[in-house]
Amino acid sequence: MIRVVTVLLTLASAGALFVAGSLTAAIQKADGKFATAVVATGCFWCTESDFDKVPGVLATTSGYTGGKTANPTYEQVSGGGTGHIEALRIIYDPTKVTYAKLVQHALRTSDPTDGGGQFCDRGPQYRPAIFSATPAERAIANAAKAQAGRELGKPISTDILLRTRFYSAEDYHQDYYKKNPIRYRYYRLSCGRDARIKALWGSAAR
Repeated sequence: MIRVVTVLLTLASAGALFVAGSLTAAIQKADGKFATAVVATGCFWCTESDFDKVPGVLATTSGYTGGKTANPTYEQVSGGGTGHIEALRIIYDPTKVTYAKLVQHALRTSDPTDGGGQFCDRGPQYRPAIFSATPAERAIANAAKAQAGRELGKPISTDILLRTRFYSAEDYHQDYYKKNPIRYRYYRLSCGRDARIKALWGSAAR
């Protein structure tokens, strides 16, 4: 996802030239104020949809991270054995949204009590995780995880992991909820995602 209206003025002032396929790279190079976060909340189609709505999020990319297999495919990751998790890379403006807010959003748009997958997608490749790049980010993620445990009164299974290389998923996975809205809505409903999140988080659900 790209919020074009939000970023065009910044890119223009920086004299950046870009094409659609390299817009994310252009955003990152425009100036030093943008930051990156990586989270996993189950199926990345849903994670992308949930984070594209957050003010301050400029771009999202569905992909794979956390494993050792180089250049993994969807079939390899979904089949298990690569060590990778379906995840989302988020480019955001920290003057508009903080890393802490993104971590909180990840927790409240998932079932952090389920470490065996998320909703109808089972296996470690679908488990919830927050990836930290610095000690400060790790402290923020751990604090949010502890707060979630206090709010829910249950153990939290969301992993806090070191951020490692992120591999972008195949093109057909990017913006899937926009490209295939009927299939996406059917999947999300039949998977029970929103029903479980509402039952777990109540009014705090995002």
